[in-house]
Amino acid sequence: MAPDSSPPSPASPSDLPGNRLSAASSAYLLQHSQNPVDWYPWGPEALARAQELDRPLLVSIGYSACHWCHVMERESFENQATAEFMNANFICIKVDREERPDVDQIYMDAVVRLNQGQGGWPLTAFCLPDGGPFFGGTYYPDEPRHGMPSFRQVLEALADAYANRRGEVEDAARQVVASLQIDLGAASGKPVASEAAKRACELLMRGADHDHGGFGSGPKFPTPTNLEFLLAAIDLLPADEARPVALHLTKTAREMARRGLFDHLGGGFHRYCVDRAWTIPHFEKMLYDQGLLLRFYAEVLRRGGEAEELAWPIRETVDYLRREMTSPEGGFYASQDADAEGREGAFQVWTPTEIGAVLGEAADEFCQAYGVDEEGNFEEGSTHLIDQKRAGRELFADERAQLLIARQKRVAPETDKKRVAAWNGYAISGLVRAGDALADPTMLTDATTAMDFVLDEMVDPSGRLHRIFNRGVSSVPAFLDDHAALLDACLDLFRAGAGERFLAAALHFGQEIGDRFIDEDRGAVFFTANDGEKLVHRPQSDHDGATPAAAGLAAVGLIRLAHLAQLPPIAQQAEMIIMTHAPLIERSPHALPTLLRAMTLAERSVSVAVIRGDEDDPQTLALAARARRVLLPDDGVVVLAPGAPRPVGVGADWLRGREGRAGQATAWICQGTRCSLPITDPAAIAPLSSVTG
Repeated sequence: MAPDSSPPSPASPSDLPGNRLSAASSAYLLQHSQNPVDWYPWGPEALARAQELDRPLLVSIGYSACHWCHVMERESFENQATAEFMNANFICIKVDREERPDVDQIYMDAVVRLNQGQGGWPLTAFCLPDGGPFFGGTYYPDEPRHGMPSFRQVLEALADAYANRRGEVEDAARQVVASLQIDLGAASGKPVASEAAKRACELLMRGADHDHGGFGSGPKFPTPTNLEFLLAAIDLLPADEARPVALHLTKTAREMARRGLFDHLGGGFHRYCVDRAWTIPHFEKMLYDQGLLLRFYAEVLRRGGEAEELAWPIRETVDYLRREMTSPEGGFYASQDADAEGREGAFQVWTPTEIGAVLGEAADEFCQAYGVDEEGNFEEGSTHLIDQKRAGRELFADERAQLLIARQKRVAPETDKKRVAAWNGYAISGLVRAGDALADPTMLTDATTAMDFVLDEMVDPSGRLHRIFNRGVSSVPAFLDDHAALLDACLDLFRAGAGERFLAAALHFGQEIGDRFIDEDRGAVFFTANDGEKLVHRPQSDHDGATPAAAGLAAVGLIRLAHLAQLPPIAQQAEMIIMTHAPLIERSPHALPTLLRAMTLAERSVSVAVIRGDEDDPQTLALAARARRVLLPDDGVVVLAPGAPRPVGVGADWLRGREGRAGQATAWICQGTRCSLPITDPAAIAPLSSVTG
């Protein structure tokens, strides 16, 4: 829409209060609390005000670590003239996408449909007073450039359209809302998991970057959902097809850690790199990336990957979580910003002079190893460290430690200290699996402590989970991804021997998913609960991307829980989720990597190791450790002392007749209705394909 030469400028009512974000707990909303824009938080007050004044909504969505969100704020939201026009013509709403992923999903889906598949943050949606979107985009500059209109031009055009062409605007909103209703059509039959997974693997590998690892070109994201699916798919492929996939995943793990996606001083992974060769990252760090990539690295290592190339990224990422992302209250913080002192990457990059001032005579050799020179690889002759020497990680360990100490004296990026339930679930699961892979019990302790915090502080007395914990308060009713991530993490904790209370928690989260997010009459699973806030559209599951699709992860967790507890109704709910997506699986299986993991898990059936022996008996511990090593991470491990009662949540058939040999720890490996003969030698615990009996 082109701007009219004289757009309407209704007078601003004198009774409008100022910016309403100062009382928010969200770090992102607080960043905007001093803008001259008359921001509202998302809620009934804003929608009622829009109805009262008959104004369109301007819904601006982002998150605290978002670089381009900061840019648009500086250019437009801090501009007095732009703010006055916004205030006079729109009801302006700020949304933290991390707190309200349901609102974000609705408007992101709308913007993607309106912009030929393009979306991102900051997200800018223009809506009718009832919330129906009619126009939207992402970042708009303050002046026209690169073929983009200025934000002021967009504002003027849409204010004019709403005032003078209301019928067109309302028709557009109806069409957009109608397009959000998912109609996948009919599938030709039940998908065969192994066939769909093999096809998805083939499609994903067509985009493999064999030079630098990963997939596609810049910007290059790690997409751990794809990586984890491909690890699972290896088991379904013939050996000659599986080997190239396994080698590529190992290469990807190596390149992501050795190059610029990884923080070589502080540990942990940045969100993505802007180039194909993983050189320059977008410097923000997200909790979900740390947790999901820990899972990936741990599984590559468990499968026999290069130990010296995989163990150190795990250890350094865990050290980073402990040092910078663990709250004294409990749980893990959400993210760290890309910017410091108003400049992206200012905290992380170096010049040869700066390194020389810290390392002295050792500086030249270090600079050669990490690509630091006068030209630089970033802005203004600065360099983001890349491990070019690729020697053993112990080389330059002292120098890296000295530089980390020096870097900590700089102005650091802001940390968003809210705890997000789903993201804590990913981190807890990653720590459990990393601890298993490295035989490091301290990582299990960290995971256990974090989950106890979530269960104590983010689940209310009625059993309802909240998505956010911030400033001592839990808030925002949890969504499907929160329940699914915590279900998965609780099952991982129980599998690792952290305690029966986590199996009880897994049962609770599984029950909540079935009762509040699955509509069996309609054959649908929703991202929002059936008693949640009524929005213009009730979104179904979000998408696989940086984080797992909630429906797919829920299916994985429900399948694991159903087999361990031997509860067919739970398995049927997982089956319903899979069948709901069957048409899309037929058309684009590679778009559903997490759901395909669930399908392959259901097709092969979950295995359960049952071990009877005294808890502190070395043989019991050795049998359990071997079972966790041999079985796949989604399989179950149950360890019970002789004569101990069956834990609630463990199926009776797994334990019937399995008391073991007197005074000797004993294991059985079971799958479906088959179990192995009793095993007392840990080395005799065989891979699942060898289980007989």
